[in-house]
Amino acid sequence: MAKSLPPFRADTVGSLLRTQRLKQARQQFASNEINAAQLRQIENEEIKKIVASQEHVGLQAVTDGEFRRAWWHFDFLEGLDGVEGIDAAQGIQFNGVQTKARSIKVTGKLGFSNHPMLEDFRYLKSIVQHAVPKMTIPSPSMLHFRGGRAAINSQVYPDIKDYFADLAETYRQAIHAFYDAGCRYLQLDDTVWAYFCSEQQRQQIRERGEDPEQLAATYAWVINTAIKDKPSDLIIGLHVCRGNFRSTWISEGGYEPVAELLFGSVNVDAFFLEYDSERAGGFEPLRFIKPGHQQVVLGLVTTKTGQLENPQDVKRRIQEAAQYVDINQLCLSPQCGFASTEEGNLLAEEEQWNKLKLTVEVAKEVWGE
Repeated sequence: MAKSLPPFRADTVGSLLRTQRLKQARQQFASNEINAAQLRQIENEEIKKIVASQEHVGLQAVTDGEFRRAWWHFDFLEGLDGVEGIDAAQGIQFNGVQTKARSIKVTGKLGFSNHPMLEDFRYLKSIVQHAVPKMTIPSPSMLHFRGGRAAINSQVYPDIKDYFADLAETYRQAIHAFYDAGCRYLQLDDTVWAYFCSEQQRQQIRERGEDPEQLAATYAWVINTAIKDKPSDLIIGLHVCRGNFRSTWISEGGYEPVAELLFGSVNVDAFFLEYDSERAGGFEPLRFIKPGHQQVVLGLVTTKTGQLENPQDVKRRIQEAAQYVDINQLCLSPQCGFASTEEGNLLAEEEQWNKLKLTVEVAKEVWGE
């Protein structure tokens, strides 16, 4: 059965490989060869091209590829009131590689005002021809998890409960601001739920003095509080993956440790779930998905390599997932973005577009027009 509202049977997570022209422009801006206005004009032109390409391959939801960002999360978080970007002692450790050294800290009361990405969304909405413009932002969990209590000014927030209350309210304001800007499809990107699935990551959480079970419950509360009064025609998805940088990852482990809490109580409209490798485990945890409108977008097409999946294998895995969730509550997408950071994953642009075409074609075969 086809769908008229997002998430669509063939959907997209968000980020796309930066074009060569865009990469060059960002380098020129960094070396003061062009100014901010010139950079933005080039960004606009490149975004217009990739939006047209997404519509051409048949996607019903399109993003700006996160072309204005260096990071999938820090760029947004640094735009919140009370948050500052900082140069970290070291980068984020992935499997065999580290990112650039960057982090954030909370130095003042949290809030949402005059965020630059509102204008970024308005531009995206203005150039989309046929599809639904989709905005992607990091989940509120990401502001706390990356630095923990140590990255939050204890004079501003002596009681951590006040911090989480303000975090939920900040995101509630953000959600309504994007809605007022015309957004009807918003995705919260959240790697933390996958970290809760990894015993190694859970141990690291304990070592910094926090209880992973309590932290997961708190994050669920923050998300639910932020979205509790969202407009009825705004679709909110939550994307969960195990890390995505230069085709590597951070965590391993199936969804079972968080499935009942995440799928059973977090009230988003859709879950975008990484399922492209054995690191994500089986489909059994999907039994906790609530019957009805809630959708599961299966990330069965990997963005980590250029090798194209066998369509029959993808269709078989959709049928396997349908043993635990009504197939009419299932959709298909790549497992993550193609460039969570500006460096991008290790595949070619043509391979990226072939992956998106495959997603559209398989979805049509499984669910029809």
